[in-house]
Amino acid sequence: MDIVRFWRDVPAKLKGAVLAIGNFDGVHRGHQQVLREAIAIAKREGRRSGAVVFKPHPREFFAPETPFFRLTPLPLKLELLGALGLDQTFVIAFNRELASLSAEDFATEVVAKGLGASHVVVGHDFSYGKGRTGTTEELAALGRVLGFGVDVVAPVGEGGATFSSSRIREHLRAGEAREAAEQLGYWWRVRGLVGPGAGRGKGLGFPTINVPLTPGQNLRHGIYAMRVAHDGRRHDAAGYVGARPTFGAGEAVLEAYLLDFAGDLYGREVDVEFIAFLRPDETFATPEALAAKMREDCDSARAVLAEIDAGDPMERFPLFRALAKAAPSN
Repeated sequence: MDIVRFWRDVPAKLKGAVLAIGNFDGVHRGHQQVLREAIAIAKREGRRSGAVVFKPHPREFFAPETPFFRLTPLPLKLELLGALGLDQTFVIAFNRELASLSAEDFATEVVAKGLGASHVVVGHDFSYGKGRTGTTEELAALGRVLGFGVDVVAPVGEGGATFSSSRIREHLRAGEAREAAEQLGYWWRVRGLVGPGAGRGKGLGFPTINVPLTPGQNLRHGIYAMRVAHDGRRHDAAGYVGARPTFGAGEAVLEAYLLDFAGDLYGREVDVEFIAFLRPDETFATPEALAAKMREDCDSARAVLAEIDAGDPMERFPLFRALAKAAPSN
């Protein structure tokens, strides 16, 4: 997938594409329908398919002092978009210039002239332009004048509820990993470099890897069944998110103990998949009591992950299957 980080002076070969436009945080099943519609139109018309995303997320731009729970930082988002089969993605800087464009100017200067879109696909709730005043109806009208088609994808959901990034964040804040995954079409994950920890896990007989959480990732604190992927390998794990109250409260951390693994992942990039919430965080009277509970947690994680390995519920989703090809089991 070609990645273009500007909207002016776009090479001619990348113009004329069918473009899905949105923030696509999480690239959930609703987003995937928008993106697949762009791919389908492009195939019918013999054109390239693409997406347009923004960095930073507009909410981060307008409220930089308020941590925002990003489901998919840009590198992971691009990987997900590529796995869906897009030919190209434009990563547009969301800055003061872009934020000040009216809806008409955005359609004219960015979509038509800059990106040279032949067709645009958006979700039903798409808004754009200064103050988010642009509507899908206005975009379609502008497209007829400016020379690009517009398709608006209806809400996508299950059980009477529409898939949405906001709902997924709420599920994760509640520790509802399976519910979040059902909307995403894959297990939600944190990606990061393994960094130094306090070494307490090793002292208790459970050496853990430590992966930084980004500001705003206010996950439910407690113990999780996880899978950790690195270098094309995947390992089962019992993981922890919390402030380690037994040793004095501090910043929330993400730690994972890889089951049946001996090695050093320090400084390596890993993906940590959240599979199931096992129990809430708690304080223990002694480190020995904590270690005893951790042994129980490992047994619980093994049982949950063995059940998942026997029949992963995410296997029915195309995006999960595409991602799984790059992360085989241990």
